[in-house]
Amino acid sequence: MSVAFEVQGLGVTELAEEFGTPLYLYDGEEITTRFRGLREALHPALEVFYSLKANPNVSLCALLHRSGARAEVSSLTELVTARRAGVAPADIIFLGPGKSRAELAACLDEDVHAIVCENLDELPLIDELARERGVTARVALRVNPAFSVKGSGLTMGGKPRQFGIDEEQLLAAGPQLAARYGAIRLMGVQVYMGTRILAAGTVVENSRRILELAERLAERLDFTLETVDIGGGLGIAYFDNEKDLDVAELAEGLNPLIDAFTARRPGVRMIMELGRFLVAASGTYVTRVRYTKTSMGENFAVTDGGTNHHMAAVGIGSYVKRNFPMAALERLDEPATGAWNITGPLCTPNDVIGKKVPMPELRPGELVGVHRSGAYGPTASPVHFLSHGYPAEVLVLDGRARLIRERDDVEAMLGRQRLYDDPTNQH
Repeated sequence: MSVAFEVQGLGVTELAEEFGTPLYLYDGEEITTRFRGLREALHPALEVFYSLKANPNVSLCALLHRSGARAEVSSLTELVTARRAGVAPADIIFLGPGKSRAELAACLDEDVHAIVCENLDELPLIDELARERGVTARVALRVNPAFSVKGSGLTMGGKPRQFGIDEEQLLAAGPQLAARYGAIRLMGVQVYMGTRILAAGTVVENSRRILELAERLAERLDFTLETVDIGGGLGIAYFDNEKDLDVAELAEGLNPLIDAFTARRPGVRMIMELGRFLVAASGTYVTRVRYTKTSMGENFAVTDGGTNHHMAAVGIGSYVKRNFPMAALERLDEPATGAWNITGPLCTPNDVIGKKVPMPELRPGELVGVHRSGAYGPTASPVHFLSHGYPAEVLVLDGRARLIRERDDVEAMLGRQRLYDDPTNQH
């Protein structure tokens, strides 16, 4: 009998029958174990803020919050999600390069820990909104530093970016920047250097430079440093020849830096933002094969879900397409007998979530899964393309499967549309 994929003892065949496919399946135990392992390894002064952009499902946010995570949000809906998940305003930061007036107002009304300012033109608007409310806005500056450190999947600093304010511009602004706005208290520095970093040494070097930069800016701009956000960007391995980041090595290099900094500046709040690292490994995207075919000598398995739910599997941002880890979920023990292109139902040749993947002979009706899919899944994908809508999302926790997002049906897709009134239509 073939070995099938399980989550906490629940078989994928039964889960697919109960909840349908395509389906995002999350292992809650993997999430909490990963968070607690990281929390135990890192310096206790370094707080972990969950970046909701990685996966904004309210249940996953609540699960991480119960384990001790705070929240980093970048939209009004993410702010409301974090609050509904139980995160206190004092444990929320809000960042993003294009915040709306309504979002900034909500930050002040909720009294979040910090608004992370990414543009000098944001400051007068924050000041105006704070004056209207008779409050003082706590503002951290997101800095686009002059330096960059190699070793990230996507570099976010050290080059022209829409994110943050150039280090040189802030240094040139001097103390008058903090004094210009009476309803703003500059209180922190945030720097995010890159994402999907797998080398512990890169994270340590980034953090060392960010801490130095934060102290330098606080001195030059003459404000009291209350918070330093060193970003994060910790990655997980997806592809061949990659290894997961070594948490013990990270702690060995990072903890002494945090220890020295807290000794110099006791009471300063220290933040690391993590999204992908916390949730990616927990998720499996489950699809069902509808048809198989050969075309010009290549095998194709056409499934009921594709890049409309899992755009990350296309390899956006990479010059070379590499496959996420994939498997025939009901036949894990069977060896590969050929290479298969795993495609979805979309009318585009780009709808390929796995290219020439080694697989056993695939058959219509069986399940194919994309592992390590808990981050940047449906919310980072064109889910409305061809009007298929969102897949279901299921969390397995304490050995029980819970539906945490309903699948879109036709009425869900059409419910917000309006058919215009045509007076010439007599029918």
